[in-house]
Amino acid sequence: MNERPGCLSGLLKLAFVRWIYEGLQSRFGFGSGSCFGIGCGLILLIVFIAITCSILTGTNWFKLVLLPFYGYL
Repeated sequence: MNERPGCLSGLLKLAFVRWIYEGLQSRFGFGSGSCFGIGCGLILLIVFIAITCSILTGTNWFKLVLLPFYGYL
């Protein structure tokens, strides 16, 4: 079974991720103006880079992370 999404689906996912990322960054991250913005902004940046790489490569990170704990899923 081929579970790879089409091009339009991937572009829509990336647009949705960007929209969420910009909203969270302006509220909690680098654009918030608080001293916690740097730490939260960096955490959000790392999480959204991982999500973007997951969308672009089609990698299921949860399956890779949980593999040592549960064996083959």
